[in-house]
Amino acid sequence: MMFIHFLFSFISTVTFGVITNVPRRSLLASGFTGAIGWMVYIGLKELQFRLGLANFIAAVMIGCFSIYFSRKQKIPMLIFIVPSLVPLVPGGPAYLAVREFVLGSPNTGFHYIAVVIVTAGAIAGGFMITSLVEKIVIHWPMKR
Repeated sequence: MMFIHFLFSFISTVTFGVITNVPRRSLLASGFTGAIGWMVYIGLKELQFRLGLANFIAAVMIGCFSIYFSRKQKIPMLIFIVPSLVPLVPGGPAYLAVREFVLGSPNTGFHYIAVVIVTAGAIAGGFMITSLVEKIVIHWPMKR
């Protein structure tokens, strides 16, 4: 089951990278980064971590791998972050929120909106921390 999660998150990340014109030489690294982020998220959810914390740690992991690959391939970090976000984006809860509002159940709709806000906030917080780490790491010498 974990292999299927890894495979589909890899495929979705690479596909989004192709759609957004990510350089070809970074597609595999982007796919790997997105798949690792998703695997971290799934693993933490199975360990009963809360939604926000699992997303935060997965976003930090994506950011760390993006720093590594950006330094290795000499490409901006955003080239890896943007496609790698795709598996973590809370599209399902956003759809369910709109659906519940349309069907006349605002309480359930607000619940799903809260899920979307917590998830998006955790992802943004994870990338903020990673951005700070990158500012520190950028001054470290790189082995050649």
